[in-house]
Amino acid sequence: MWPDFACGPLDTCAGARPSVDCAGKKCRRGCSRLAERLGIKPGQVVQEIGFADDCDQQLRDAISQQRDVELVGEDYDDVVDAVLLWWRDGDGDLFEALVDALTPLADGGFIWLLTPKPGRDNYVEPSEIGEAAPTAGLSQTSSLSAGRDWLGTRLVAPRARR
Repeated sequence: MWPDFACGPLDTCAGARPSVDCAGKKCRRGCSRLAERLGIKPGQVVQEIGFADDCDQQLRDAISQQRDVELVGEDYDDVVDAVLLWWRDGDGDLFEALVDALTPLADGGFIWLLTPKPGRDNYVEPSEIGEAAPTAGLSQTSSLSAGRDWLGTRLVAPRARR
Protein backbone atom coordinates (compact mmCIF):
# COMPACT_ATOMS: atom_id res chain seq x y z
CA MET A 1 0.00 0.00 0.00
CA TRP A 2 1.28 3.45 -0.89
CA PRO A 3 1.43 6.36 1.56
CA ASP A 4 -1.82 8.28 1.88
CA PHE A 5 -1.08 11.84 0.81
CA ALA A 6 -2.09 14.15 -1.99
CA CYS A 7 0.23 15.06 -4.83
CA GLY A 8 1.21 18.43 -6.06
CA PRO A 9 4.37 20.45 -6.42
CA LEU A 10 6.06 18.27 -3.82
CA ASP A 11 6.30 15.50 -6.37
CA THR A 12 9.42 17.18 -7.71
CA CYS A 13 11.12 17.71 -4.35
CA ALA A 14 14.73 16.70 -3.92
CA GLY A 15 15.19 16.27 -7.66
CA ALA A 16 12.62 13.51 -8.05
CA ARG A 17 11.00 13.30 -11.47
CA PRO A 18 7.35 14.25 -11.51
CA SER A 19 5.29 11.10 -11.66
CA VAL A 20 2.76 10.76 -14.43
CA ASP A 21 -0.10 9.69 -12.17
CA CYS A 22 -0.34 12.70 -9.86
CA ALA A 23 -3.28 14.52 -11.44
CA GLY A 24 -5.56 14.41 -8.40
CA LYS A 25 -4.68 10.80 -7.53
CA LYS A 26 -2.69 9.33 -4.69
CA CYS A 27 0.98 9.47 -5.52
CA ARG A 28 3.08 6.32 -5.53
CA ARG A 29 6.43 8.03 -5.17
CA GLY A 30 8.08 11.41 -5.32
CA CYS A 31 5.95 13.31 -2.81
CA SER A 32 7.31 11.31 0.10
CA ARG A 33 10.79 10.75 -1.29
CA LEU A 34 12.47 13.52 0.68
CA ALA A 35 10.76 12.57 3.94
CA GLU A 36 11.85 8.97 3.37
CA ARG A 37 15.43 10.10 2.71
CA LEU A 38 15.29 11.90 6.04
CA GLY A 39 14.26 8.64 7.72
CA ILE A 40 10.83 9.96 8.70
CA LYS A 41 8.44 7.03 9.03
CA PRO A 42 4.69 6.69 9.60
CA GLY A 43 3.70 7.09 13.23
CA GLN A 44 6.61 9.34 14.17
CA VAL A 45 6.46 12.66 15.97
CA VAL A 46 8.86 15.24 14.51
CA GLN A 47 9.63 18.43 16.41
CA GLU A 48 10.56 21.52 14.44
CA ILE A 49 12.82 24.12 16.05
CA GLY A 50 13.93 27.42 14.54
CA PHE A 51 11.17 27.72 11.97
CA ALA A 52 11.07 31.08 10.15
CA ASP A 53 9.88 32.46 6.82
CA ASP A 54 13.12 31.39 5.11
CA CYS A 55 12.59 27.68 5.85
CA ASP A 56 11.92 25.30 2.98
CA GLN A 57 8.16 24.85 2.79
CA GLN A 58 8.41 21.87 0.43
CA LEU A 59 10.50 19.99 2.98
CA ARG A 60 8.02 20.81 5.75
CA ASP A 61 5.09 19.75 3.57
CA ALA A 62 6.83 16.51 2.57
CA ILE A 63 7.14 15.62 6.24
CA SER A 64 3.74 16.78 7.43
CA GLN A 65 1.96 15.03 4.54
CA GLN A 66 3.52 11.67 5.37
CA ARG A 67 0.90 9.25 6.66
CA ASP A 68 0.54 9.37 10.46
CA VAL A 69 3.46 11.78 10.98
CA GLU A 70 2.92 14.60 13.43
CA LEU A 71 5.00 17.75 12.91
CA VAL A 72 5.02 19.67 16.22
CA GLY A 73 6.42 23.02 17.31
CA GLU A 74 9.12 24.07 19.74
CA ASP A 75 6.82 24.15 22.76
CA TYR A 76 5.76 20.51 22.41
CA ASP A 77 6.51 18.87 25.77
CA ASP A 78 6.48 15.14 25.09
CA VAL A 79 8.97 12.68 23.61
CA VAL A 80 9.73 13.00 19.88
CA ASP A 81 11.27 10.61 17.36
CA ALA A 82 13.14 13.25 15.37
CA VAL A 83 14.01 16.93 15.52
CA LEU A 84 14.32 19.33 12.60
CA LEU A 85 16.61 22.10 13.78
CA TRP A 86 16.68 25.04 11.34
CA TRP A 87 19.93 26.87 12.12
CA ARG A 88 21.50 29.97 10.62
CA ASP A 89 24.70 31.87 11.28
CA GLY A 90 23.84 34.37 13.98
CA ASP A 91 21.14 32.26 15.66
CA GLY A 92 23.20 31.95 18.83
CA ASP A 93 25.14 29.09 20.39
CA LEU A 94 24.79 25.93 18.30
CA PHE A 95 26.04 23.72 21.15
CA GLU A 96 23.23 24.97 23.43
CA ALA A 97 20.64 24.50 20.67
CA LEU A 98 21.77 20.90 20.10
CA VAL A 99 21.67 20.10 23.82
CA ASP A 100 18.16 21.58 24.00
CA ALA A 101 17.11 19.52 20.95
CA LEU A 102 18.31 16.34 22.70
CA THR A 103 16.02 16.83 25.70
CA PRO A 104 12.75 15.53 24.16
CA LEU A 105 14.46 13.04 21.81
CA ALA A 106 13.55 9.36 22.23
CA ASP A 107 16.31 6.77 22.44
CA GLY A 108 17.25 5.93 18.87
CA GLY A 109 15.94 9.30 17.68
CA PHE A 110 17.87 11.72 15.50
CA ILE A 111 18.32 15.40 14.79
CA TRP A 112 18.39 16.87 11.31
CA LEU A 113 20.42 20.07 11.54
CA LEU A 114 19.25 22.18 8.61
CA THR A 115 21.58 24.99 7.57
CA PRO A 116 21.71 27.33 4.56
CA LYS A 117 23.80 26.09 1.64
CA PRO A 118 27.12 27.77 0.81
CA GLY A 119 26.60 31.15 -0.83
CA ARG A 120 23.20 31.67 0.84
CA ASP A 121 22.53 34.23 3.54
CA ASN A 122 23.44 33.07 7.06
CA TYR A 123 25.56 30.13 5.85
CA VAL A 124 26.96 28.06 8.73
CA GLU A 125 30.56 26.90 8.41
CA PRO A 126 30.96 23.09 8.61
CA SER A 127 33.65 23.61 11.27
CA GLU A 128 31.02 25.12 13.58
CA ILE A 129 28.93 21.94 13.26
CA GLY A 130 32.07 19.81 13.57
CA GLU A 131 32.88 21.44 16.91
CA ALA A 132 29.40 21.77 18.43
CA ALA A 133 28.00 18.32 17.61
CA PRO A 134 30.62 16.14 19.37
CA THR A 135 30.72 18.54 22.32
CA ALA A 136 26.95 17.98 22.66
CA GLY A 137 27.54 14.21 22.51
CA LEU A 138 26.32 13.81 18.94
CA SER A 139 27.82 12.05 15.94
CA GLN A 140 27.29 13.09 12.34
CA THR A 141 26.03 10.13 10.32
CA SER A 142 25.07 11.63 6.95
CA SER A 143 24.25 14.78 5.07
CA LEU A 144 22.03 15.64 2.13
CA SER A 145 20.53 18.46 0.13
CA ALA A 146 17.31 19.29 1.99
CA GLY A 147 15.86 21.71 -0.53
CA ARG A 148 16.98 24.43 -2.87
CA ASP A 149 18.62 26.51 -0.15
CA TRP A 150 19.21 24.09 2.74
CA LEU A 151 21.65 21.34 3.70
CA GLY A 152 20.73 18.64 6.19
CA THR A 153 23.18 17.05 8.61
CA ARG A 154 21.92 13.98 10.48
CA LEU A 155 23.11 13.82 14.08
CA VAL A 156 22.61 10.96 16.53
CA ALA A 157 23.42 10.37 20.17
CA PRO A 158 24.75 7.13 21.59
CA ARG A 159 21.82 4.92 22.65
CA ALA A 160 22.93 4.72 26.28
CA ARG A 161 23.12 8.48 26.83
CA ARG A 162 20.39 8.61 29.54
